[in-house]
Amino acid sequence: MKLAKRIPPAALATLALAACAPLRAKDVDTRIGQLAFERGVPTKETVAKLYDEMDFQRACQAYLWALPVVGFAQVGVLQEFTTGARDGDVAIFEGYRNVSAFLTPNVTTPYIIGGLDLAKTGPAVVDVPAGAIAGSAMDSWQRPLTDFGVTGPDQGKGGRYVFVGPGQEPPQADGSIILRSSTFGVMFFYRALETGPTTAEALKKAVRVYPWEKRDDPPPTRYLTPDPAKLAKIATVPRGMEYWELLSAVIQREPVHDRDRFFLAMLKPLGIEKGRPFQPDARQKKILTEAALVGEAMAKANSFDKRFPGARYRPDAHWDYVIMADPAQDMESYSQLDERAAYAYEAMALSLAIVSKTPGVGQAYLASYRDREDHAFDGAESYRLRIPPNAPMKQFWSVTVYDVDTRSLIQNQEQIADRSSRQPDLAKNADGSVDIYFAPTAPEGFEKNWIPTVHGQAWFTYFRLYAPLEAYFDKSWPLPDIEKIE
Repeated sequence: MKLAKRIPPAALATLALAACAPLRAKDVDTRIGQLAFERGVPTKETVAKLYDEMDFQRACQAYLWALPVVGFAQVGVLQEFTTGARDGDVAIFEGYRNVSAFLTPNVTTPYIIGGLDLAKTGPAVVDVPAGAIAGSAMDSWQRPLTDFGVTGPDQGKGGRYVFVGPGQEPPQADGSIILRSSTFGVMFFYRALETGPTTAEALKKAVRVYPWEKRDDPPPTRYLTPDPAKLAKIATVPRGMEYWELLSAVIQREPVHDRDRFFLAMLKPLGIEKGRPFQPDARQKKILTEAALVGEAMAKANSFDKRFPGARYRPDAHWDYVIMADPAQDMESYSQLDERAAYAYEAMALSLAIVSKTPGVGQAYLASYRDREDHAFDGAESYRLRIPPNAPMKQFWSVTVYDVDTRSLIQNQEQIADRSSRQPDLAKNADGSVDIYFAPTAPEGFEKNWIPTVHGQAWFTYFRLYAPLEAYFDKSWPLPDIEKIE
């Protein structure tokens, strides 16, 4: 009543009429078209339209919500397809051709990847060797459980990591690092950072993976490499009905968390329900197929045109922070949705190291999706990035180019997708700056600084700093726009 006294009676009458008008009207024009009513009751045709729109809108949002878990599951599908890897096996992906299978990989270090199914094995062990490796383990929603190696609790000295699934009792394991996972699926990966060929090769096959119950006589860990004939399959997030089929499979095998219950309720009218087979009818298929298309368009906007506060590295150039998600994903008053979807659409595997704010630790990732004139990069045109001297890193920097459609390495005949400061033959300018060229043909005299682009393929790029220093964190080191060369 106090609020009503502050509003003039005429205004209250206008508000009341505006609120009631749609219910009395025969037809109402809306953003989803015309809605028809009979004495304020939606007609049968309008009801059908509203339910279709309700389910479509919910499916679009469910697409964004599910990106981390579907991306996680797709890596498992890819591992098994290309290497035959199953629970507890370790796959090694190295070099341009092999790592092209993944979302936004780098080519400078190998990827050693393994998966655990704690529902099958019970608690499982990953024995990590001593040495210069950097790794992470995460649950099915890509929430980091721990780092290991030089950025983990073992600090590069090696250690035993024991992963415990939902409802499982943690073992009594003195000296071990016990980690509880909220999902049965766990993925781990690491990179061998040693530059010496003998040591690096040994570290690639140095972890041991086995069920806790077999700790007294652990079976040997299988190390597998991809079959070249099967590497045409790219681990881009699946499209169309394949997306929902993979999501349904994950929902069947993983526990339901409180934060996700409303999304699961939204998916029920579309045929995705825990404990039931996914057998969508024609109406559901139509809605889901279109929602996967629109959902991906939303995801691309969410990643390539981030609207999060503080997403831009510096206001003087088109470089964005790739990672705007907190690794835990659950904040004090909400769970992150757009932030984690932005990362999961274009990348894979969060770790604590890649969000570290400690100078000289972990990695830093910046992305550019547009040139100085705010246009998307055209594979038929030529561009240049001038990297200023004294890049703030303790280890090295790298520039990598990705195809917009797959978010994987750009596929060119030269099989070159990156350049880095580790290259001894990289041409430098007199002031110590380095020019990197993105073009369909090599610029004369700068062939070693060239990343080939492809006619008809739009691209974007990541700039990585390994062990970034203070000038990166305080933004005092500029990274200019990529410029089109006329």
